Amino acid sequence: MYRIKEDSTSELEIKKSRFITYLHRTNSEEEAKAFVQSIKKLHPNATHHCYAFLIGEQSEIRRSNDDGEPAGTAGVPMLECLDHHQMQDITAVTVRYFGGIKLGAGGLIRAYAKSVSHALDEAVLVEKKWLKRYELHFDYALIGRLDHYFREKGILILEKRYEEDVCYAYLCEEDNREEICSLTNGNYIPVYDKEVLCEVDK
Repeated sequence: MYRIKEDSTSELEIKKSRFITYLHRTNSEEEAKAFVQSIKKLHPNATHHCYAFLIGEQSEIRRSNDDGEPAGTAGVPMLECLDHHQMQDITAVTVRYFGGIKLGAGGLIRAYAKSVSHALDEAVLVEKKWLKRYELHFDYALIGRLDHYFREKGILILEKRYEEDVCYAYLCEEDNREEICSLTNGNYIPVYDKEVLCEVDK
């Protein structure tokens, strides 16, 4: 399951209508409704302010609203799009400025689903993962070699301390103690600390 890292906005033009989608990370139904109201205030002259939200570890709170579009042509496809992308704790609001060309039921369903899908493609998504926390003490002469290793592997270094020796505290999905041991010619081995539940970019 994925969440958005931070709020984001995207816009599409479909047959002269503007579709502006706002994504908001959301922890409660009250927060979702407040966000919808804030977007309505931001676009008081828009034709429609349709929305969908999924909240909870199992996305047990799920709501959608067509806001005047034909029933089932806006909120539901938006909700289905969030489901398809395995999103949780998210509110999507799509603002429509009517451009004068009617899209029909099928066209509306595609337009609202596409708007949310496009917004998700542009947003930074994160997922929760259990990562192992290690501490590694090593000689100053190995800083360049180890920095290159951590950068190449995309391993998150939480803390760097420079004292009598160097100490890196880092998070890693896999046990990499053998790799570090080999890289330092058997002189240094990371010490396992604990597992930490973290959000990592998709």
